[in-house]
Amino acid sequence: MTLLLTNIKELLQVRPEAPEKLSGAAMGELPTLKNAWLLCEDDHIKSFGTMEQLPEVPEAIVIDCFGKMVLPSWCDSHTHLVYAGNREQEFVDRINGLTYQEIAAKGGGIVNSAAMLQKTSEEELYAQSAIRLEEVIDLGTGAIEIKSGYGLTTEAELKMLRVAKRLENAYGITVRRTFLGAHAVPKEFKENKQGYIDLIINEMLPNVAEEQLAHYVDAFCESGYFSVEDTEQILEAAQPYGLIPKIHVNQFNSIGGVALGVAQNALSVDHLEVVTSQDIEALKNSNTMPVALPSCSFFLGIPYTPGRQLIDAGLPLALATDYNPGSSPTGNMNFVVASACIKMNLTPEEAINAATINGAYAMGLSDTHGSITAGKKANLIITKEIPSYGFLPYAFGSNLIDHIILNGKQL
Repeated sequence: MTLLLTNIKELLQVRPEAPEKLSGAAMGELPTLKNAWLLCEDDHIKSFGTMEQLPEVPEAIVIDCFGKMVLPSWCDSHTHLVYAGNREQEFVDRINGLTYQEIAAKGGGIVNSAAMLQKTSEEELYAQSAIRLEEVIDLGTGAIEIKSGYGLTTEAELKMLRVAKRLENAYGITVRRTFLGAHAVPKEFKENKQGYIDLIINEMLPNVAEEQLAHYVDAFCESGYFSVEDTEQILEAAQPYGLIPKIHVNQFNSIGGVALGVAQNALSVDHLEVVTSQDIEALKNSNTMPVALPSCSFFLGIPYTPGRQLIDAGLPLALATDYNPGSSPTGNMNFVVASACIKMNLTPEEAINAATINGAYAMGLSDTHGSITAGKKANLIITKEIPSYGFLPYAFGSNLIDHIILNGKQL
């Protein structure tokens, strides 16, 4: 299929030679073309330019984008989209004064989700997750990472990753899968955390690798969950299987997880609601992408990642939803971009870069996603008629998406 988008008011994130990622001051630069056209051939971007040089493509399906903007689809590098049921009662508990940690201590939180998921069949889990994936595609997400971690048994963890793999095959969206067996310690291992770590290392990891179910390995490196030493054990055990680290760090405390991530050459360190000067120094001159999850901060009422501080220190930053039932029950990247501007003091340019190019980097997709570049995936958002791209985060409660293009096809 050949698609020709014409009369584009402004084509955003235009990069003939796209960088892998953007850092520091470069995040404030968003190259665009006004009064533009964009040609997609099969599932890739073929070429683009201004309307003065509009090519003749007789076989193309033409989409008139007069008054509308076009940008690459969002790249959501941190989600837990495959889960069972919901945790709305815990939402009410928090309104009534309990903290996230207190809910977890009394058997709620991740362990609660694991109990539901273990009882849910793979077919039902797939059906629930497919509804969520369809929704986030409609909201402009064109590449997504999905973690396990709500299984906490070998069988249930494998079930989650199989569902994530099936979703990619069924919907065509690029899915990167992460094994997160070290999300919490199950009840039966409450007094024997090392026993659970041994289960992850000796049973879960080999099975995940044998079925080729994951690209990455993750752990919740946090007080009350997995220590730096625990996390290091797991990451090192995953190395022979070729699983690249992506770590949950600094959601509530800074305990050294950022430095560990850098030392282990983690692709990303995610959450970072708490950041110290030592964490910033550890990230400098590394290949590790800091990832902020502002919708989690919004939902839990905890501090926001100091994105302004990170960028001003010359670091890169990516944005993701953390879509999960307990602390961020939304996959809306449009809200994430707006939240980053409103609550983290990012400019619209920085937020869009963080949600596209840098989000792609945090999934290992720099060569294929995240910018308007010839040869990259034709995954696009066509907005409604809007005055400027700054209107996207400004009108945070409005649906400003007119059409979605996924793999060169209009949905």
